[in-house]
Amino acid sequence: MPDHVPREAAPAELSRLRWRCRRGMRELDVLLTSWLGAAYATAGDERRQAFQQLLEREDDEIWDWMMGRANPPEQLVDIVDLIGHHHADRRQDG
Repeated sequence: MPDHVPREAAPAELSRLRWRCRRGMRELDVLLTSWLGAAYATAGDERRQAFQQLLEREDDEIWDWMMGRANPPEQLVDIVDLIGHHHADRRQDG
């Protein structure tokens, strides 16, 4: 990953993304909004773009990737792993 300082996310961008994290499945809401709130601001442009691409996918696809039942497309592997690790870390801390 590039080691540049990420640009600050605009409030409108975060609001739009928060809305897009609202899914038909509560579990996905929690996974996605948690990562958005905790890690998006410090993520580089590539990870932010991957997160936005992830949000364009169907709930059942995302859920299968998160549960390890299917492999995401190559360009989404990193973001799916990051969200999964973030969730696992939160569960261990909580």
